[in-house]
Amino acid sequence: MGDEQALEQAGVRITAVRLLVWRTLRNECRGAFTLADLESLLPTVDRSTLFRTLVTLTEAHLLHHIDDGSGKQKYCVCHVDDTRQCMGHVHLTCDVCHRTFCLEQVPIPPVMLPTGFQPHETEYIIRGVCAACAARSRPQP
Repeated sequence: MGDEQALEQAGVRITAVRLLVWRTLRNECRGAFTLADLESLLPTVDRSTLFRTLVTLTEAHLLHHIDDGSGKQKYCVCHVDDTRQCMGHVHLTCDVCHRTFCLEQVPIPPVMLPTGFQPHETEYIIRGVCAACAARSRPQP
């Protein structure tokens, strides 16, 4: 599906900036990203415009928030099912470098909820040390 078609199907009015941001996210952002990450990729676009575009894309279920405990708002491109619902996946967060990695092929495991409870959102975050940080902390022979 093309970028314009994806925005249209999600009910997002297409503007030049929204299309630019969506293409950048789809082509340049692997895994979780912050507003600052997007700013570095699109330095000529105003920060408030980028933020408003992220909000619009999140409301359209093209992106989802990740609360990884870092205090920074992070986003991830959604992979949607036939009902246009974002299919949740597991995230890994490094306690050293604070990067968050998406395991897009690992769905959030089902959880038995109390009768009557209706969830609105599910997050699954595993905290630890990423391979790069672990390698830097190993003593060299």
